[in-house]
Amino acid sequence: MAKSKFEYVKSFELEDKCLPGCWIVVRIDGKSFHRFSDVHHFVKPNDERALGLMCRAAQTVLEDFKDIVLAYGQSDEFSFVFKKDTSVYNRRNSKIVSNVVSLFTSAFVMFWPRFFSTQDLQYPPSFDSRIVLYPNDQILRDYLSWRQADCHINNLYNTVFWKLVQGKGLTPAQAQQRLKGTLSSDKNEILFSEFDINYNNLSDLYRKGSVLIRNKVGLILTSSGNQTRSKSAFSNNHHLQSSRILTLHCDIIREEFWREHPEILNPKKSS
Repeated sequence: MAKSKFEYVKSFELEDKCLPGCWIVVRIDGKSFHRFSDVHHFVKPNDERALGLMCRAAQTVLEDFKDIVLAYGQSDEFSFVFKKDTSVYNRRNSKIVSNVVSLFTSAFVMFWPRFFSTQDLQYPPSFDSRIVLYPNDQILRDYLSWRQADCHINNLYNTVFWKLVQGKGLTPAQAQQRLKGTLSSDKNEILFSEFDINYNNLSDLYRKGSVLIRNKVGLILTSSGNQTRSKSAFSNNHHLQSSRILTLHCDIIREEFWREHPEILNPKKSS
């Protein structure tokens, strides 16, 4: 096919390949989701519908991008970890990040009625995205630990904050002032002494976020998160959402998770 004289404009495109041998992490965040949650009447401090919708959108991304080995989400954000040797889109930064965030956003809109059957979508949601490269396994794990620690810190604060507003009648400004300078132990004490709530008894979904991994053949997770083996990968267990993608609410900071799932960091290994 003859070349057009206009093809020279392609020379202005920047080469944006991600470095080889690095973990590629795409992190998406909701844009102005404080306003979005208010307009759509999200339950405070945690709306299980919204968290479920985020997980369903993330699952769509994993189903489409086979090189994603793990996704972690909390609140209005999700991180997608591509395997170190992925060649998806020839490792082009702009292609990877734009395709992941656009697919996630479209899935979020598509599945909205399933999770918010009585609440119409008032305006289009949007998410920003970025790619960060991590050169080794430990730094990748530290990144994921940082996001899960952030989930705990934010959820503890928000849980106490909204209890003070909804249960004690404080204004948001008063609740913020009450919590100013408090430590985690102080917040736990407020929950226990004033509201008879043991923070550790709250749902793992809220305290630990959501971890999406690929199901290994015959693997079933019990309600406690422990692995068992079965001839079939299908179960009534609520952890097993499909034969391909598992959604867990577990600790990914400690060593136990990585011992149970060595194939995430090393695809050649299996437990």
